[in-house]
Amino acid sequence: MIKRQATTPAEPRKDALVAAAYQILATRGFEGLRTREVAAAVGVNIATLHYYFPHKEDLIRGVVAYAMGRFRGTLGGAGSAEDQLRAHFRGLRRLSGDEPELFTVMAELAIRGVRDPSLRKIVGGTDDAWRAMLRTLLRRARDEGAVAEDLDPDGMAAVIVATLKGTFMLPASEPANVERTFRQLETLVGLRSKRTATASGRAKR
Repeated sequence: MIKRQATTPAEPRKDALVAAAYQILATRGFEGLRTREVAAAVGVNIATLHYYFPHKEDLIRGVVAYAMGRFRGTLGGAGSAEDQLRAHFRGLRRLSGDEPELFTVMAELAIRGVRDPSLRKIVGGTDDAWRAMLRTLLRRARDEGAVAEDLDPDGMAAVIVATLKGTFMLPASEPANVERTFRQLETLVGLRSKRTATASGRAKR
Protein backbone atom coordinates (compact mmCIF):
# COMPACT_ATOMS: atom_id res chain seq x y z
CA MET A 1 0.00 0.00 0.00
CA ILE A 2 1.32 3.45 -0.90
CA LYS A 3 2.40 5.50 2.08
CA ARG A 4 1.17 9.05 1.89
CA GLN A 5 3.68 11.83 2.36
CA ALA A 6 2.92 15.19 3.90
CA THR A 7 1.01 17.24 1.34
CA THR A 8 -0.58 20.65 1.07
CA PRO A 9 -4.39 20.76 1.43
CA ALA A 10 -4.68 22.29 -2.03
CA GLU A 11 -3.55 19.14 -3.86
CA PRO A 12 -5.17 16.06 -2.27
CA ARG A 13 -6.67 15.00 -5.61
CA LYS A 14 -3.32 15.20 -7.37
CA ASP A 15 -1.73 12.98 -4.72
CA ALA A 16 -4.67 10.57 -4.84
CA LEU A 17 -4.30 10.25 -8.62
CA VAL A 18 -0.60 9.45 -8.23
CA ALA A 19 -1.47 6.86 -5.55
CA ALA A 20 -4.04 5.23 -7.84
CA ALA A 21 -1.63 5.10 -10.79
CA TYR A 22 1.05 3.67 -8.51
CA GLN A 23 -1.23 0.85 -7.35
CA ILE A 24 -2.30 -0.01 -10.91
CA LEU A 25 1.32 -0.15 -12.05
CA ALA A 26 2.20 -2.38 -9.09
CA THR A 27 -0.61 -4.84 -9.75
CA ARG A 28 -1.21 -4.73 -13.50
CA GLY A 29 1.91 -3.25 -15.04
CA PHE A 30 2.35 -0.42 -17.51
CA GLU A 31 0.09 -2.01 -20.10
CA GLY A 32 -2.75 -1.99 -17.57
CA LEU A 33 -2.42 1.70 -16.76
CA ARG A 34 -5.42 3.57 -18.18
CA THR A 35 -5.95 7.20 -17.28
CA ARG A 36 -9.74 6.81 -17.21
CA GLU A 37 -9.42 4.00 -14.69
CA VAL A 38 -7.05 6.09 -12.59
CA ALA A 39 -9.58 8.92 -12.57
CA ALA A 40 -12.43 6.53 -11.73
CA ALA A 41 -10.46 5.03 -8.85
CA VAL A 42 -10.24 8.48 -7.27
CA GLY A 43 -13.85 9.38 -8.11
CA VAL A 44 -13.10 12.21 -10.53
CA ASN A 45 -13.67 12.61 -14.26
CA ILE A 46 -10.96 12.42 -16.90
CA ALA A 47 -10.99 16.21 -17.31
CA THR A 48 -9.93 16.60 -13.69
CA LEU A 49 -7.07 14.16 -14.19
CA HIS A 50 -5.93 16.08 -17.27
CA TYR A 51 -6.04 19.31 -15.27
CA TYR A 52 -3.32 17.93 -12.99
CA PHE A 53 -1.60 15.69 -15.56
CA PRO A 54 -2.12 16.90 -19.14
CA HIS A 55 -0.31 13.88 -20.57
CA LYS A 56 0.19 10.30 -19.43
CA GLU A 57 3.92 11.00 -19.14
CA ASP A 58 3.14 13.69 -16.57
CA LEU A 59 1.28 11.14 -14.46
CA ILE A 60 4.23 8.75 -14.76
CA ARG A 61 6.54 11.54 -13.61
CA GLY A 62 4.32 11.95 -10.57
CA VAL A 63 4.61 8.24 -9.80
CA VAL A 64 8.40 8.30 -10.26
CA ALA A 65 8.68 11.37 -8.04
CA TYR A 66 6.73 9.59 -5.33
CA ALA A 67 8.90 6.48 -5.63
CA MET A 68 12.10 8.52 -5.52
CA GLY A 69 10.80 10.26 -2.43
CA ARG A 70 10.59 6.87 -0.74
CA PHE A 71 14.15 6.05 -1.83
CA ARG A 72 15.44 9.44 -0.69
CA GLY A 73 14.18 8.56 2.77
CA THR A 74 17.12 6.12 2.97
CA LEU A 75 19.65 8.89 2.30
CA GLY A 76 21.08 11.80 4.20
CA GLY A 77 21.12 12.18 7.92
CA ALA A 78 23.98 12.92 10.24
CA GLY A 79 27.28 11.09 10.43
CA SER A 80 30.18 10.23 8.21
CA ALA A 81 29.93 9.10 4.60
CA GLU A 82 30.43 5.54 5.85
CA ASP A 83 27.49 5.92 8.25
CA GLN A 84 25.32 7.27 5.46
CA LEU A 85 26.26 4.42 3.11
CA ARG A 86 25.39 1.88 5.79
CA ALA A 87 22.10 3.66 6.47
CA HIS A 88 21.32 3.65 2.74
CA PHE A 89 21.79 -0.11 2.49
CA ARG A 90 19.75 -0.66 5.66
CA GLY A 91 16.98 1.55 4.31
CA LEU A 92 16.87 -0.29 0.98
CA ARG A 93 16.72 -3.61 2.82
CA ARG A 94 13.79 -2.30 4.86
CA LEU A 95 11.96 -0.99 1.79
CA SER A 96 12.42 -4.28 -0.07
CA GLY A 97 10.65 -6.07 2.77
CA ASP A 98 8.05 -3.49 3.73
CA GLU A 99 7.19 -2.04 0.31
CA PRO A 100 7.97 -4.63 -2.40
CA GLU A 101 5.50 -2.89 -4.71
CA LEU A 102 7.87 0.08 -4.83
CA PHE A 103 10.49 -2.04 -6.58
CA THR A 104 7.86 -3.69 -8.76
CA VAL A 105 6.75 -0.29 -10.06
CA MET A 106 10.29 0.95 -10.75
CA ALA A 107 11.21 -2.34 -12.45
CA GLU A 108 8.08 -2.16 -14.60
CA LEU A 109 8.91 1.36 -15.71
CA ALA A 110 12.56 0.50 -16.36
CA ILE A 111 11.64 -2.49 -18.53
CA ARG A 112 9.05 -0.49 -20.46
CA GLY A 113 11.59 2.32 -20.85
CA VAL A 114 13.77 0.07 -23.02
CA ARG A 115 11.17 0.48 -25.78
CA ASP A 116 9.83 3.92 -24.87
CA PRO A 117 12.30 6.82 -25.27
CA SER A 118 10.22 9.32 -23.30
CA LEU A 119 9.81 6.92 -20.40
CA ARG A 120 13.47 5.94 -20.58
CA LYS A 121 14.38 9.60 -20.14
CA ILE A 122 12.21 9.90 -17.03
CA VAL A 123 13.55 6.73 -15.38
CA GLY A 124 17.10 7.35 -16.60
CA GLY A 125 17.17 10.66 -14.76
CA THR A 126 16.46 8.90 -11.48
CA ASP A 127 19.28 6.42 -12.10
CA ASP A 128 21.66 9.28 -12.86
CA ALA A 129 20.73 10.99 -9.60
CA TRP A 130 21.19 7.76 -7.63
CA ARG A 131 24.61 7.10 -9.15
CA ALA A 132 25.68 10.69 -8.50
CA MET A 133 24.69 10.42 -4.84
CA LEU A 134 26.56 7.16 -4.44
CA ARG A 135 29.65 8.55 -6.17
CA THR A 136 29.71 11.45 -3.73
CA LEU A 137 29.34 9.23 -0.67
CA LEU A 138 31.91 6.70 -1.91
CA ARG A 139 34.40 9.45 -2.71
CA ARG A 140 33.95 10.95 0.74
CA ALA A 141 34.22 7.55 2.40
CA ARG A 142 37.48 6.93 0.53
CA ASP A 143 38.84 10.34 1.55
CA GLU A 144 37.87 9.60 5.15
CA GLY A 145 39.73 6.30 5.05
CA ALA A 146 36.57 4.25 5.55
CA VAL A 147 37.05 2.22 2.33
CA ALA A 148 40.05 1.17 0.26
CA GLU A 149 42.19 3.95 -1.20
CA ASP A 150 42.05 2.39 -4.66
CA LEU A 151 38.23 2.19 -4.74
CA ASP A 152 36.80 3.77 -7.89
CA PRO A 153 33.70 5.79 -6.82
CA ASP A 154 32.36 6.07 -10.38
CA GLY A 155 32.74 2.38 -11.15
CA MET A 156 31.45 1.21 -7.76
CA ALA A 157 28.40 3.48 -7.96
CA ALA A 158 27.58 2.00 -11.37
CA VAL A 159 27.99 -1.56 -10.01
CA ILE A 160 25.71 -0.89 -7.02
CA VAL A 161 22.93 0.64 -9.12
CA ALA A 162 23.11 -2.02 -11.84
CA THR A 163 23.24 -4.89 -9.33
CA LEU A 164 20.31 -3.70 -7.23
CA LYS A 165 18.17 -2.79 -10.24
CA GLY A 166 18.83 -6.24 -11.70
CA THR A 167 18.03 -7.94 -8.40
CA PHE A 168 14.71 -6.17 -7.94
CA MET A 169 13.67 -6.70 -11.57
CA LEU A 170 13.57 -10.45 -10.98
CA PRO A 171 10.02 -11.69 -10.35
CA ALA A 172 9.36 -12.48 -6.68
CA SER A 173 12.92 -11.88 -5.54
CA GLU A 174 13.54 -14.16 -2.59
CA PRO A 175 14.44 -12.30 0.63
CA ALA A 176 17.46 -14.57 1.11
CA ASN A 177 18.80 -13.70 -2.34
CA VAL A 178 18.20 -9.99 -1.74
CA GLU A 179 20.08 -10.17 1.55
CA ARG A 180 22.92 -12.10 -0.09
CA THR A 181 23.18 -9.40 -2.75
CA PHE A 182 23.37 -6.63 -0.16
CA ARG A 183 26.04 -8.51 1.81
CA GLN A 184 28.16 -9.00 -1.29
CA LEU A 185 27.88 -5.34 -2.22
CA GLU A 186 28.87 -4.30 1.30
CA THR A 187 31.85 -6.63 1.14
CA LEU A 188 32.83 -5.29 -2.28
CA VAL A 189 32.69 -1.71 -1.03
CA GLY A 190 34.57 -2.64 2.13
CA LEU A 191 31.85 -1.90 4.65
CA ARG A 192 31.26 -5.39 6.03
CA SER A 193 34.93 -6.22 6.54
CA LYS A 194 35.50 -3.04 8.50
CA ARG A 195 32.40 -3.60 10.61
CA THR A 196 33.50 -7.18 11.39
CA ALA A 197 36.99 -6.03 12.30
CA THR A 198 35.57 -3.34 14.59
CA ALA A 199 33.28 -5.81 16.28
CA SER A 200 36.17 -8.25 16.79
CA GLY A 201 38.28 -5.50 18.31
CA ARG A 202 35.56 -4.64 20.79
CA ALA A 203 35.15 -8.29 21.73
CA LYS A 204 38.84 -8.56 22.66
CA ARG A 205 38.66 -5.62 25.05
